[in-house]
Amino acid sequence: MNIRIQPLQALYFTQFLSAFADNMILFVIANLLRENGFSPALLALVSISFFLPYIFLAPLVGPFADKHPKSLVLVTGNLIKAVGVLLLFVIDHSSILLLMLSYFTIGVGAVVYSPAKYGILPELTANEDELFRANARIEAYTIIAILLGIGGGGAIASMTAPLTSSAICLALYLLSLGMTFFIPRMAGKADIRYGAETRRFFADFRLLMQRPDTRFSLVGTGSFWMSSAVLRVAVLAWIPAALGIDPQSFSVSLILATTSIGIIVGAFLAPRLIPLQQFTRSLAYGFGMFLIIVLFPWIHFTPIAICFLLLVGFMGGVFIIPMNTILQEKGKELVGSGKTIAIQNFVENTLMAAGSGIYYLIVYAGASVSGAIVGQGVLLLAFLAYLANLRKQVRG
Repeated sequence: MNIRIQPLQALYFTQFLSAFADNMILFVIANLLRENGFSPALLALVSISFFLPYIFLAPLVGPFADKHPKSLVLVTGNLIKAVGVLLLFVIDHSSILLLMLSYFTIGVGAVVYSPAKYGILPELTANEDELFRANARIEAYTIIAILLGIGGGGAIASMTAPLTSSAICLALYLLSLGMTFFIPRMAGKADIRYGAETRRFFADFRLLMQRPDTRFSLVGTGSFWMSSAVLRVAVLAWIPAALGIDPQSFSVSLILATTSIGIIVGAFLAPRLIPLQQFTRSLAYGFGMFLIIVLFPWIHFTPIAICFLLLVGFMGGVFIIPMNTILQEKGKELVGSGKTIAIQNFVENTLMAAGSGIYYLIVYAGASVSGAIVGQGVLLLAFLAYLANLRKQVRG
């Protein structure tokens, strides 16, 4: 029996499966750290290894996706992710460096995969209207995958042995890889030269940072994702200690998932709350996010903690969406949409790695997880103060 799947549907499914596993694997790594007696703070150190490929490979992955058939690039990304998971079956789990190597490999696969999933959309659609709908759908599939990956994937990881949950992630990546074969293979641009594209990447980066509006957006979205990455790791350690919940309970991942729900609600309401022509007004929600972050660690009642996580997500969603929209619009005019996404990934992952490193150092120095969360809030405040000063130069 022949199975016929439309190329766009295949792309949505492959993206969903891959993104689900990307979020679930964090809980697998966290469980391996706990089983081997590591401090929960070390999850921040391991997380840095996932961000590093986005920093070092940022100038190359866009040209790589354009040079080769994008469906083949999707296969390559998932294959590298699968190799990263396979490493978990053969490495010594008591070695933090080997766990970082595994997560680093998965990060390499993720950064290779990322530009192709967007870059292939114009090849699979016939006009701008179809392209717009396809972009909206792939974002929706990604958001659903993140929610289910944190909530459902975290629950699966909490109820199974780490190697079992690793096997499930491996199966998801391979299934995602298999779905890619339903997407037609279209030739890339073989004449692309990596050296020239790398130089162009940094020239484009300087151009976006020279303009107050795009710099405001790059720094703003980067500071948001920095805080989100650190909070995801910190709250995983904080929930069991502060709320008295078993670290292996699926309730931990479900509580953590409420932040993503808040982000979705905030993102949905952002266009109604912040006029795009006055996008810098979203800064007020950034300060609201800071206030909740510094108050959050002192809460020890689960329903209130859940409300605070929802509020953090909501404030963050309203904070980031107007800046993200402006960045994509202005960036498309200045350097092109694909290059703007690559530069945005570079900035965001650089800040996420730096934020995770600072969080780890604070905890390593002897501070509690609650103190480290407050420290992250103060770091966010520094970025918000910079944006408040920059706002004077921005017409918005």
